[in-house]
Amino acid sequence: MEKIRILLSCGAGMSSGLLAQKARQAAKKRGLEVKIDAKSEAEAPSYFPSIDILLLGPHYEAFKEEFSKMGKPHNVPVEVIPKEIYGLLDGEKLIDFVIRTLDSYN
Repeated sequence: MEKIRILLSCGAGMSSGLLAQKARQAAKKRGLEVKIDAKSEAEAPSYFPSIDILLLGPHYEAFKEEFSKMGKPHNVPVEVIPKEIYGLLDGEKLIDFVIRTLDSYN
C-alpha cells in the first residue's frame, strides 16, 4: 500500500491532534506509511489537493455534505470519525476505518 495522507479536522484541532498522534503510532506498528495532520475546519479546504481523505470530528457532522462537495473535484472522500473512535482516541481503529473507507471509495 502506498502512503496514505489523512487530514483530521475539528474545531481548533486539539483533540484531533491527540487522535492523529495515536493513529501515527498505530500505523508505524503496522509498518504502514501514513501522514496524518490535524487542522481546524477553517483550514481544511486548502488541503484537499494534498490529501487522500478528510475525517471530521463527530461534532462537525453537520459540515460533512459541504466538505464532501469541496472534496469531490479532488477525489477526496469526507467521513465523520465514529464517536467511539474519537472519544477513546483509538488510533488502531482509526487506521482500520481509514483503510475500509478508502477501499470502498476506490
